[in-house]
Amino acid sequence: MRSELEKLIDLQITDTNLRRLKNIINTADQKRADIEQEFEQHAFSIREIQNRRDGLNSERTELEKQIAENKTYNERAERNLKHAQNQKEYETAMREMDALQKQIAQLETQVVEKMTALEEVEKELADRADEINSLDSKRAEAIGQFDAEVAKAKDEFESESKKRSAVFDTLPAQLANVYNRLAQRSRDGIAVAEVISGSCTACHMALRPQMVLEVKRMNGIVTCESCTRILYVTQPAQNEAAAS
Repeated sequence: MRSELEKLIDLQITDTNLRRLKNIINTADQKRADIEQEFEQHAFSIREIQNRRDGLNSERTELEKQIAENKTYNERAERNLKHAQNQKEYETAMREMDALQKQIAQLETQVVEKMTALEEVEKELADRADEINSLDSKRAEAIGQFDAEVAKAKDEFESESKKRSAVFDTLPAQLANVYNRLAQRSRDGIAVAEVISGSCTACHMALRPQMVLEVKRMNGIVTCESCTRILYVTQPAQNEAAAS
């Protein structure tokens, strides 16, 4: 019976590991997408700043173009003023020059504002230069590391599945049926639960001292009075082997 109990314990450890590996594999696509999304958010925030910089540059260029055009018009108005032949032409040229000079002053003020805003944006980009320059490499590294972990989980899942079959096939049919029934009934897939500090680790109920002794002897199958799972206690020799 001790041998069969040890097989059940081994089977439970293997099944628990298989559940963990299966969860890694089944959620891999979503987690990979989450990693992509996280880096995309960083990239989007950087692109947003870069677009703001490009927009400010375009606006400044357009303002400077308008200033240049108005200065051309102002030069023409000055020529008209010099060649004015009557009071009306003189006043018209003066009004045009005055309006153009005011407009040029307003446009130049706007250029200064754009340049000030542009300096702030450029500083923000400079502060995030390391992040910008390393973003693609960090993304590739994170994705590569994650893909490697998933590939490792798939390989381990395959080897653990073979190990499970080898152990399960050596169990008596009745004991195998009991194990399957208990595992399928529980949400966590636990059919064989360890006893720690006198309590079942599956349902956390305290066991009677006599029951704990029976579990330690490993002379037969002992089930928890609360959750009916098969109980076991890790032996000192097993602990030393696991540590080594």
